[in-house]
Amino acid sequence: MALPPHPQVSQGRGCFLTCPFVLMYELVNKHNHLLTLGCQRVGRATESVVAWGWGSWRLRLQPRGGGDDEAASGTQPELRREAAGEGGALGPGRSLEEGGAGPRGGGGGSGGVMAEAALDAVRRELREFPAAARELSVPLAVPHLDEPPSPLHFYRDWVCPNRPCIIRNALQHWPALRKWSLPYLRATVGSTEVSVAVTPDGYADAVRGDRFVMPAERRLPLSHVLDVLEGRAQHPGVLYVQKQCSNLPTELPQLLPDVEPHVPWASEALGKMPDAVNFWLGEAAAVTSLHKDHYENLYCVVSGEKHFLLHPPSDRPFIPYELYTQATYQLTEEGSFKTVDEEATEKVPWIPLDPLAPDLARYPSYCQAQALRCTVRAGEILYLPALWFHHVQQSHGCIAVNFWYDMEYDLKYSYFQLLDSLTKVSGLN
Repeated sequence: MALPPHPQVSQGRGCFLTCPFVLMYELVNKHNHLLTLGCQRVGRATESVVAWGWGSWRLRLQPRGGGDDEAASGTQPELRREAAGEGGALGPGRSLEEGGAGPRGGGGGSGGVMAEAALDAVRRELREFPAAARELSVPLAVPHLDEPPSPLHFYRDWVCPNRPCIIRNALQHWPALRKWSLPYLRATVGSTEVSVAVTPDGYADAVRGDRFVMPAERRLPLSHVLDVLEGRAQHPGVLYVQKQCSNLPTELPQLLPDVEPHVPWASEALGKMPDAVNFWLGEAAAVTSLHKDHYENLYCVVSGEKHFLLHPPSDRPFIPYELYTQATYQLTEEGSFKTVDEEATEKVPWIPLDPLAPDLARYPSYCQAQALRCTVRAGEILYLPALWFHHVQQSHGCIAVNFWYDMEYDLKYSYFQLLDSLTKVSGLN
C-alpha cells in the first residue's frame, strides 16, 4: 500500500506523528524515490517493495539471530529486482550480487545510471535527516524536571516524543536513598553471592580488536566486591555488578524493602509493569559501550553519579555497525585474561566506535552526529527512551537501580527499522 501525500508534513505544519519519525515518512515519500517500505518487528524474514521511478526492487530483511537488544541491527538486507514486468537493467529476480546494474551494480545502460542516481538521492536524504530531526524534536541538552510528572504529562511530553529527561526529587521516599552505602550493603547483603562481570579494562559487551567480547562472569560474595571498592582487597581486572536479568529481586531480595517495585507514574503511563529491575554497583573504570535497547528505561541513581553520552535514534546514519565473532573473557588461575571464541554462534552486530575517542579517519560520518551529555546524581531518575544510543560511565562505587519497560512495537519502531535498513542498503554503514 503506497503512502499517500501527507499535507501536514509537506506544508510544514504540526503533525500527528512524533518527530523525528514523521521525517522518515518524508524521506521515503520525498521525490518519489521510495514510495513504500513496510518494516515489521524483526523476528522473521520480512519483505517489502521499494519502488523507484524506473522499476521496483524487493528488500528482504533476514534476521541473523535471537531477540537480544541489538537484534534489529542483526538483520541481513538484500536488495533484489522485483520479478514483474520486463525486468529492466537486472531482469526479473536478479540480485545485485548476480551482476546486474542496480543501485550498486556495475552494468551499463540507463537503468544502472538511474539506479545510482536514486541511491545517491537516498544517501543524501539520510545524511540530512539527523539534522532535520534535531531541529524539530531533539533538545540541545537533556531537560530537568523538578518533580515527577503525572502519568499523563510523562506520556504526552516525554514518551510520545521519544525525548529523554532527568527527574529530580524522584526518590525522596525511597529508604534506599538514606540507607544505601557500602557499609550498609556489607551489613545487609555482604555474605550474599552475586554475579559479577570481570573484564581486563572495564569494557563488558564491547568490541575488542576483531571480536565482540563478553565479560567473564564470577559468583562472588558481595563483601568481596565491597572490599575491592574500598581498597581492602585486590582482584584481577575490573569488577561490575551489572547482570541485567532482574538481578535485584533474584539475587538481592533483602534490599527490596528499600525501593519501590516499580515507578508508579511510569507504570501507569506505559500501561504495564517493568520487565526487569536491575541493580548496578561497580568501579569507576567500568564502562558501558555505546548501544541501544528496546526498553523504556527509568534509571535511578541511589548513590554517586552516572555519566551518560546519548544519541537520538535519528543519528543512526552516522553511527557505524559491523559484524563480529562472539568471544568471552576467561580469567586464568594466574590472574590473566584470555578471549575464547563462542562456538557455533552467529556474528554479532555491534558499534565499534568509542564516542569518547572516535576514530574519525575510519568513521568520518560520526563527526556529524551530535551527542548529548548528562550526569545523573543521587536521588535523580533519567528517563532514557527506547532506541536511544547510550554510553555510560560512573563514579567509583556508584549504586543504581533501573527499571526496564518493554517498548511498544508501533509505528515509531517501524520507522526506526526503516531508517536502519536504509542506512545499511545505501552503504552508509
